[in-house]
Amino acid sequence: MRKVIVTLSVIFSVTAWGQKKNTKTNNLVLYTYQTFNCENKGYFDPGKYNKEEIDGVNKLLYQFSSGLFDNHTVFKLSDLDDVRKNKDIYLQNLEKQYQEKKKELYGIQVINLPEWKKLHQETIQTFENEYQLKKEDLTAYSDPASLKNSKYYTACKEYIDAVSSPDKQKMYTVWKTFVEAKSKDNADPKLVMDKFKSQFSDPRKDDYALIQLIGFGFYNCANGSFRPDPNDEGTLYEKFDKVFVKLKQDCDEP
Repeated sequence: MRKVIVTLSVIFSVTAWGQKKNTKTNNLVLYTYQTFNCENKGYFDPGKYNKEEIDGVNKLLYQFSSGLFDNHTVFKLSDLDDVRKNKDIYLQNLEKQYQEKKKELYGIQVINLPEWKKLHQETIQTFENEYQLKKEDLTAYSDPASLKNSKYYTACKEYIDAVSSPDKQKMYTVWKTFVEAKSKDNADPKLVMDKFKSQFSDPRKDDYALIQLIGFGFYNCANGSFRPDPNDEGTLYEKFDKVFVKLKQDCDEP
């Protein structure tokens, strides 16, 4: 089942409404775009905006907001072995994606308002940081000591020091503390700790420690250090919708 939402923006007063009625509808330009679960048809005033600027903001909000690079998340030993074996190939692919997306992102035109200029700059910074993090993450599974030179060393010192230390006991201690903290947020803490004990007794316990401390501890710490405040996102989506004099949203039921 689908529902249709029609939004009229800019109805501030009787006077403003009268002015809006005097604007011929055929002077407005249709702009269609897809959001998370809606097909949108917006009509904008070409005297205020141009399509290229609206396209730019649309890309920042919906195209460049996440999933910019291939993921090689390491959950288990086979994932770890794969990343180590194919590290150079994955790094080359990452570099190719980076160069292609960088050209597009840096060349985007946005609506000439402070919030959209700020969004553009923040998106560029997040893009650069995500690229750097992906590169460091792929390298670290083969060379944990490489993280000593990480851009995120200050923010994530505990994890980096643990995996790069020649003292394995230090890594084991941080690993155990990390898993204990995770277990408290799990519906079955005992199951989490039993799994840790099993991995700690395994001949490849060092690799299990790296999966937890690099793939989850370090990665999540670094990723969280440069992400914009998610509370701002809703406001920006609403502001984008208000670019249009009329907006028709055809949305799937959740």
